[in-house]
Amino acid sequence: MDYTDEMINRLSLDSICAALSYAMGIPAPKEAAAPANMLTEFIDKSFHGEKVDRIFLYHPDAVAEWIFRKYTDYLQEVTSRTALLLPLRTVMPSVTPVCFGTLYTGAQPAVHGIRKYEKPVITIDTLFDALLRAEKKPVIVAETDCSMSKIFLERNMDYYIFDTVAEVNAKAAELIMADTYDFIAVYNGNYDATMHKNGPEAPASLAALKANAEAFAMFYELIKSHWRQHNTLIGFATDHGCHEIDGNLGSHGLDMAEDLNIVHLYGAYPKEY
Repeated sequence: MDYTDEMINRLSLDSICAALSYAMGIPAPKEAAAPANMLTEFIDKSFHGEKVDRIFLYHPDAVAEWIFRKYTDYLQEVTSRTALLLPLRTVMPSVTPVCFGTLYTGAQPAVHGIRKYEKPVITIDTLFDALLRAEKKPVIVAETDCSMSKIFLERNMDYYIFDTVAEVNAKAAELIMADTYDFIAVYNGNYDATMHKNGPEAPASLAALKANAEAFAMFYELIKSHWRQHNTLIGFATDHGCHEIDGNLGSHGLDMAEDLNIVHLYGAYPKEY
C-alpha cells in the first residue's frame, strides 16, 4: 500500500497513557500528554460515567494499520469483541522499546529517554508508577529479553517472564482466572519475529497474526467469565507497524506511514449487577 504524508494518522500514541489513567480514575503520569478524547468518551459512554477497576492490555508486536486493513478477516476474533477502533501515529524511531516507552509514560522519546533500539529501565513516571501510587496492583507478562520485560523493571510490582508465547499466554490466563490484579499487560512478539524473517504478508506471518487474534479472544472470554464483578477495559494495543524489504524480509523503524500508522482496538465489559 502506498501512502502520502497526508495519510499519516494525526493522533499520537502518547495520548493513550492519560486515557488509561482516566479510565482508572487516577492521576496520569507526570509527563503524560493529554488523553485521547475518543478513548475517554468511549469509556464514559460504555461504563455510564463510572470508572473501571480492571484493565487488560494485550500487546501484539508490529501489527501495522495496513496489515489490519488488508487482513481484517484474520483479526475477526478481535473486531467482533471490541467496539472502538482508534487510528494512531506511533513515535520515531518506530521500534519496540521507544514505542512502549511512549505508550506507558505518555511522553515523547526525548522525554522518556529511549531514542533508539535499546532497553534501559525508564526512570521517569510511568502508568505503572501511577497505578502503584493509587494502591492498584499491576503486572507485566512477557517474553524473555523483550522490551516489555526490561524497560519497566525496578518497580514494586510483579513480572512474569517466560521463554515462549505459549507460556506467556498460559500465565496470563491463569492470572485472569485468579482475579487479583487490577492492570494486566501481556506482550506477544510472535508476529514481529515471524515478519522479520519471512515478510509481513508471508503465510507464516499471517498465521502468527491469526494466533494473536485467537489469544486475544481467549483472554476476552476468560474475562467475561471471571471478571463479572468488575468494570473492565480490554485493549488490543500494538506498538508500531512494519514494511517489506528486499529478500522477502520485514522491517520497521522508519519515518513512513507503513511503520507509523497503527490501530488500537478497545472493548468494554461493564460489571454485571
